[in-house]
Amino acid sequence: MKIENIAALTEKPSLYEKGTSFMWTDPYISEQLLQVHLNPDIDLASRKKSTIENTVKWILENKKSNEKLNVLDLGCGPGLYTELFAKNGHEVTGIDISKNSIDYAIKSAKDKGLDIDYQNVSYLDVDLGQEKYDLVVLIYTDLGALLPIEREKLLASIFRSLKKGGTFIFDILKDKDLNDKLSPKTWEASNSGFWKETPFLALSASFLYEKEKVILFQHAIIDNSAKIEIYRFWIHFFSQNDITELLKQQNFRNIEFQEDILPESDLWNGDNVIFTKCEK
Repeated sequence: MKIENIAALTEKPSLYEKGTSFMWTDPYISEQLLQVHLNPDIDLASRKKSTIENTVKWILENKKSNEKLNVLDLGCGPGLYTELFAKNGHEVTGIDISKNSIDYAIKSAKDKGLDIDYQNVSYLDVDLGQEKYDLVVLIYTDLGALLPIEREKLLASIFRSLKKGGTFIFDILKDKDLNDKLSPKTWEASNSGFWKETPFLALSASFLYEKEKVILFQHAIIDNSAKIEIYRFWIHFFSQNDITELLKQQNFRNIEFQEDILPESDLWNGDNVIFTKCEK
């Protein structure tokens, strides 16, 4: 994409208009993301190590079963949750679209003597199987990053993959104070950084689509040759009623919400995140 009207790069696009580039499979950016994942002290890409440990403890306590579970972690990243499930004696599968993250997870599991099945695929495109898992988790508000049609497809796939009585646990962002979650327009010029290892200009902006309860976080990256790459992240926010309706449409039952799992230091603040547990 070449520059025609640079001002247009910071204007509000149509709802769900696609960007030109995909961050998670870009070899350079995904390597930067991996390093952020592995930092145990920050809530970016993954949550802090202590928060992850407490979350896994809560998840396993909610299963109320001493039996070995077959667990599926969707969007597993470098294996921060999957390893904890495996260390607790469960059979674990991790799926992630980032090759860098999966390669790291495979090596880490091997080094620690953990038997974990990792798959480098998109969880939107792979067949998750039928009545295979006791527990499916989707952590770090991934469900809200999906477009509605993707969300519906994934929920149906998860439902099919669960054994009868199996549990699906995920987290979402509350639909409150959305204007406060917007970020101002900014620009950055750098010789190298998160987006590129070569010089670039980054124009960033966010836009609220109030009716749909979605915020677009957009980054236009311009290199020395004036080539433009546009990254768009559509983040959805939900009420408990919204989630209940989505889950009931896919025949999930026994829907429960927990709002005090995360500390206030979480990226979106602990009180902005709801964990949801439901069963097949």
